[in-house]
Amino acid sequence: MDIQFTEYGDDYLVATMPVNEKTVQPMRILHGGASVVLAETVGSVASTLCVDMNTKTAVGVSINASHLRPASEGSTVTATCTPIRIGRTLHVWEIKIRDEKDRMTCICRLTMAVVDLKRER
Repeated sequence: MDIQFTEYGDDYLVATMPVNEKTVQPMRILHGGASVVLAETVGSVASTLCVDMNTKTAVGVSINASHLRPASEGSTVTATCTPIRIGRTLHVWEIKIRDEKDRMTCICRLTMAVVDLKRER
């Protein structure tokens, strides 16, 4: 999907994705499922960065997406992930996806469960 992480800070993570033959639907606009893939990817990485990766991992529990406007083939969309809540066992993220003109195309809420890593026996 050619997702590239471009920026991070203490309370955000940013990634881009091209709107191309891999990510469009038949009308040649960004497929809603591709937006959700971008959102879950950014949120999953954000959660992973918040846990002790030697003992914990984060897995998706639920995602909600509202598709607000189309993004045209040939453009790039940018997802910015910010925390709503970072708890001990659950993380909740807001992911805003914007087009090249800074118009919001999609907004998502992602819930991640923080679980123990399985140990080999």
